[in-house]
Amino acid sequence: MITVCFHGAESTGKSVLAEELSLSPGICCVPEYGRTYCEENGTDLSMADLLAIAEGERLAIEAARAVRPELLILDTDQLMTAAWAQMLFGTIPPQLLAYPKADHYLLFDADVPWIDDGTRFFGTADRRRHFAGLARDVLVDAGVPFTTISGSWDNRAAQVRAAIAGLVAVRTG
Repeated sequence: MITVCFHGAESTGKSVLAEELSLSPGICCVPEYGRTYCEENGTDLSMADLLAIAEGERLAIEAARAVRPELLILDTDQLMTAAWAQMLFGTIPPQLLAYPKADHYLLFDADVPWIDDGTRFFGTADRRRHFAGLARDVLVDAGVPFTTISGSWDNRAAQVRAAIAGLVAVRTG
């Protein structure tokens, strides 16, 4: 099984592409748990909420791993929750960095229009750019492999498919 995590600022196409790919045979997708949590509990988040989100992510990822798909797509994981912690509170609790990591991360650039859906926070260009930089920094600091995804919605979809095909080719090689 190959695990690929979609990572990056809000409103960059991660959830749409994850859902689209999950319709393919052999692919399982773990939806973004933080979105569900915020829809149920509101968006006035504390650090305790972020730690609860991380645990919810862990449980969902473990359940999906048990299915043993060929490809497991994570629509964010605890490293993205760490970026949220840095953005909201200026610090990252060490436990957010201790969770298991995906095999590869796809870092979605914040170069497409921001769409407010009621759960998103950082819509201004400056805040979006700052959050995108923090998301990248978390991946670099964690030392995980990643590929940047950018450009139009269609270009993103093509880049994601190509990156995943390359990972599968290397694994089955």
